[in-house]
Amino acid sequence: MASNKKSAIDFLNMVIAGRIDEAYQKYVDMNGKHHNPYFPKGFKELQKGMEDNHRQFPLKKFSIKNVLLVAVHSHLMFKEGEDGIITFHMFRFDKGKIVEMWDCGQPIQRNSPNKDGPF
Repeated sequence: MASNKKSAIDFLNMVIAGRIDEAYQKYVDMNGKHHNPYFPKGFKELQKGMEDNHRQFPLKKFSIKNVLLVAVHSHLMFKEGEDGIITFHMFRFDKGKIVEMWDCGQPIQRNSPNKDGPF
């Protein structure tokens, strides 16, 4: 069985690539729950939101910056050339399936006083 880290990374990369149904079938326990405040409860609703997002932004770019336990720190750009957002996805697994997920995003600020940058 794949590690939870590998599963989380593979899940997110599949979603970004538009392989959302396959990602959910392979990695998500649909009876679990997510914590995204922009979508109603239930993984089915989050899956629909991901599908809508992929239709709207099919060429988005996504690069993972760190994987800590089963937390994924990444850079998401919806369109080429934009600054994008910093994202964190945190997963709880049970028997190799995602049963709970939290995600949050923060816009990248061009004129941030923090010269260390977002990554």
